[in-house]
Amino acid sequence: MSFFKRNRAELEKLGIDIARLPPGQYHTKRFPVLHAGSVPRVDLPTWDFTVDGLVDEPSRWTWPEIKAMPTHEITADIHCVTKWSKFDTGWSGVPVRQIWDQIGAKPQATHVMVNAYHGFTANLPIEDFLRSGNLFAHTFNGEELELEHGFPLRLVVPHLYFWKSVKWVRGFTLIAKDEPGFWERNGYHMYGDPFKEQRYWGD
Repeated sequence: MSFFKRNRAELEKLGIDIARLPPGQYHTKRFPVLHAGSVPRVDLPTWDFTVDGLVDEPSRWTWPEIKAMPTHEITADIHCVTKWSKFDTGWSGVPVRQIWDQIGAKPQATHVMVNAYHGFTANLPIEDFLRSGNLFAHTFNGEELELEHGFPLRLVVPHLYFWKSVKWVRGFTLIAKDEPGFWERNGYHMYGDPFKEQRYWGD
C-alpha cells in the first residue's frame, strides 16, 4: 500500500471524512515551513499596510491601527501545493472584508495582487479574496504568529492552495485583469484549487 493510501486509511480509522483531503494530498499534524528567500526582518514601529491601484485614494495603516480593528476567528483545513494538508487550524485576525469596505474600490477592478516583504506577490480574483472567512491573520491556534509563519500578518485563504495565503503581507493592489504573482510566474497555476489539483501551468 502506498504512503498516500496508508495516510487516507489512517484518517478513516480516526473517523475523519477523507473527502476533506484533496486528491494527491496527505494529512500531517506538523506545520511545515516553506517560503522563497530569507525570513524578513520586521520592525513594527515602521511597519505599514497599504492598499493602492484601482481605488479612490490609496490607504495606509500602521500596526497599532491594524491591531485595533475588529477581529474574527476561523477554523479551517489548509492545503499546501507541496502535497501536505493540515486539518482544523485556528486563526484569528482582521477579516479581509473589514479592510475592503474602507478602500473605495473602483468598478473596473477584477483582481488583487497581494504584496509582501521581499517583493513577493500573489494574484487572486476579487470574489475569492472577499470570500467569507478569509483573514489577515495575526494569531495561529491562540498564539501570536511565529516569524517563520508570517509574523506579524499573513493572509489566510483556506479554499485555495496555501501559497495564496501570503506570509508577511504588507497590503494589496487592485488591478483590472488577472496577472501572475511570484509563484505564478515561476510555474504555479494562476488560480490554485486544491480539489482540482491546480498546482502548475496546464493543470
